[in-house]
Amino acid sequence: MQQNEGQRVFYVSAIIILVLVALGAIFPVEFGNVAGAALSSVVHLFGWFYLLSVFVIMIFLLALAMSKYGKVRLGSQDEKPEYGFFSWVSMLLAAGFGVGLVFYGMAEPMTHYISPPYGDVPPESVESARYAIQYSFFNWGIHQWTAFALVGLIIAYYQFRKEQAGLVSVVLRPLTVKRPGLQRFGSMLDVFAVVATVMGVATSLGLGVLQTNGGLHEVFGIPENGLWKFIILACMFMAYMASTWSGLDKGIKRLSNLNMLLCILMMLYMLVTGPTLKILETITLGLGDYLQNFFVMSLRMSPYDGNPWAESWTIFYWAWVIAWSPFVGTFVARISRGRTIKEYVFGVLFVPPVLACVWLGIFGGTAIHMELATENLGLAAATQDNITVALFKMFDLMPFSGLLSVMAMVLIFIFLVTSADSATYIVAQMTDNGSMNPPLYKRVLWGVLIAAICLTLIVTGGLKGLQSASVLAALPFTFILFLMVIVLMKQLRRDRKLMLEGLYNHYKEMPVGADAFEACDLAKEQGMPPPEEALKEDDDLLEEDDDFPGTPVSQEAPIR
Repeated sequence: MQQNEGQRVFYVSAIIILVLVALGAIFPVEFGNVAGAALSSVVHLFGWFYLLSVFVIMIFLLALAMSKYGKVRLGSQDEKPEYGFFSWVSMLLAAGFGVGLVFYGMAEPMTHYISPPYGDVPPESVESARYAIQYSFFNWGIHQWTAFALVGLIIAYYQFRKEQAGLVSVVLRPLTVKRPGLQRFGSMLDVFAVVATVMGVATSLGLGVLQTNGGLHEVFGIPENGLWKFIILACMFMAYMASTWSGLDKGIKRLSNLNMLLCILMMLYMLVTGPTLKILETITLGLGDYLQNFFVMSLRMSPYDGNPWAESWTIFYWAWVIAWSPFVGTFVARISRGRTIKEYVFGVLFVPPVLACVWLGIFGGTAIHMELATENLGLAAATQDNITVALFKMFDLMPFSGLLSVMAMVLIFIFLVTSADSATYIVAQMTDNGSMNPPLYKRVLWGVLIAAICLTLIVTGGLKGLQSASVLAALPFTFILFLMVIVLMKQLRRDRKLMLEGLYNHYKEMPVGADAFEACDLAKEQGMPPPEEALKEDDDLLEEDDDFPGTPVSQEAPIR
């Protein structure tokens, strides 16, 4: 039955994706216009909902991490993290930011410098320079990781703590198991996640190909045409297929670590050769402005003057990350085994955003300071003219510009390879009943399909339409996120009660003032046997819970 379910998800997802790609390829202009209009309407009507949702999810995650549940480990309670901190953060960056950080690291601050958010300050001024860094930090900060962190946390809890399949449908099963009319929609949630993931990754891969081609044209004079785009995509395809063949530990982990080292080297080089003191002051001031205006920016809209800036930037970003959260969240869950909820939340919500802000401060700050210091330098005009080559225009003004440009293209290439590789792994997992080790043929098949979609859309010009269509998935999935939160909290409360009762029944006493995890630690310190076996024995004596059919609840008297 489960095997049939996985095959059904596989075939239905593939058919929906192929239909959407065919529409985008055959009618690129019309498809793009319809998808773009639909996205604009959704963002306009539900922008307030996206802002509130992301803000509420962020508060929930921080509160959960600081609560009594923060000590819960994503795995058995004595399990150690599967990956070291450096590799973990490297893989988080590869999946969560990918090529976007390189693509927009210099271009977004420069864009806000030219056209300030909400029109609050004069363009191309000292005031707009400060504003540009502040809002760039905000758009790439903590909020962008909230949906990723939430989905990853819940999937990891069920996958490693409860030893169930890491699928959205499995997480929501407690809400649908007693409602036969809703059960048939369970697999459709997995189809939804697969379609959003494949379309989003194909779009990102296509944008990366365009930027790489632009960089090669700027540095080596290679023409920007279909042949070279095909060559670049073919190289990426072979690289991420080789990484897929190698597996998670050898492929994605090693490439992600290499990426992190390249990022650090590039940032150090830019910091040393650029206006060092100005860059450090820019990052410090930007962080201060970001923190000082954190709550205002989080919920800022323009109901009185109708300014469209939030809809074009912040709300679009939030919709994009929510639509991508099934993929990134599932991958983050896969690499986070063995960490406590507190370690996980603070690691995911703070470490990648801090690194992103440092990157934006160095690259964006350098570009803005160069533009302010030299009249008619041309970086602002280059950003407006072609965002894909703006970064390489800045490198032309730096020492060893050719080396910098090559390093940037290598970084883009590896980011795209790791994104595509991780996507093929996660999509194969989603279409194989949540298996931790999906078969190689499914990973290869999805890898081929993603590359084919990307090539088709590059040739036909349908990338923009597919991107708009994929972002539309954010609206229904936002409601799913809140349902997942409800299920998680019910399960956490139930599991904590079971643990307390199991310890009480096993030891016949509870250390005064201790929570379940402190009680377990105290028992171990006293040389008493571990309670895991007792907990399992207690589970056999429990009856079904009304909220969680099939899950045990103790018949013993509650702890007093």
